[in-house]
Amino acid sequence: MSAALPSNAPTAPADDDAARAAARLSWARDASGDATLTLVRASMDAGFRSYWRGEAHGLSRIVMDSPPELEDVRPWLRIRDLLEMHGVRVPHVRARNVESGFLLLEDLGGETCLQALDSLDTDALMEAAFEQLLRLQAIAPPDDLPAFDAAMLQRELALFEDWFLGRHLGVTLSDAERADWEAVQAHLVAAMLAQPQVLVHRDFMLRNLMPVEGGVAVLDFQDAVIGPIAYDVACLLRDAFHSWPVAQAEAWLAQYHARAQAAGLPVPALPRFAHDAALTGVQRHLKVMGIFARLHHRDGKPKYLADAPRFLAYLDAVVPRDPALAPLGALLDCHVRPHLSAT
Repeated sequence: MSAALPSNAPTAPADDDAARAAARLSWARDASGDATLTLVRASMDAGFRSYWRGEAHGLSRIVMDSPPELEDVRPWLRIRDLLEMHGVRVPHVRARNVESGFLLLEDLGGETCLQALDSLDTDALMEAAFEQLLRLQAIAPPDDLPAFDAAMLQRELALFEDWFLGRHLGVTLSDAERADWEAVQAHLVAAMLAQPQVLVHRDFMLRNLMPVEGGVAVLDFQDAVIGPIAYDVACLLRDAFHSWPVAQAEAWLAQYHARAQAAGLPVPALPRFAHDAALTGVQRHLKVMGIFARLHHRDGKPKYLADAPRFLAYLDAVVPRDPALAPLGALLDCHVRPHLSAT
């Protein structure tokens, strides 16, 4: 997830803050053509990217500030431009200075679909989300885009052992448990690599979708990869920050599947696709549990771990149905469930 910072991330020099703020404001005024524009913080990316809101000639605008020495804006722009070229609704760029790391963007509003959920028609929301997802998945991925290969999938799964089990719970796996855990990882990785491979957003969920006129806009796409076709719909229907009723999620999965088939996307038959989505979800839930533990222990952001019971519930809905996941069920019963029951 983009919420996690790499362990070797550089640190922004504090004495450059004032100079950077002055450069940001000067550029924004020139780019917008409004010398009276002022900027206030809109939001902060989990990395070094920050967002600022200002009004220019009566129109609200967003300035993205991505300091080049800390976070290159070009990967974000590259994926944004690719998505827009193929009809995916993404933020429009009004002006750009790649060398300085400044972008002037349209203002999509102050609430994500997650924040505005209570005021949205959820069926219409899912229709709109599926429309954008199908357009995204129909794009031929660039040949040099990273692949969600076995090494990447296993690195993500290692986050669960290293950070959630090890750092957060203080668990060291026995030799037998480690052998079982490795078998579970191999099962999940094989299931994901066996799926048709398409362009994958990697965090296609409610807080990365914005309600806009005519549907939704897609955010946080810079980490796109080539990966399993069930990944993004599993992200959406097994959201990291909101749980849908199981029957509703299953109905939406079938709806997405029918639309994907009609669009000519390479989805297998529904029973197989539902199984693929379930296993893909297991891999993602374990990874996110590890990331949330890392955010707490390394980055001082404890609030994310409050969602750990959500992921255990997701896992409980899948693990008993697949014999190859029985060792994972034993790990959860032995090490995870007692901790969550006690908190």
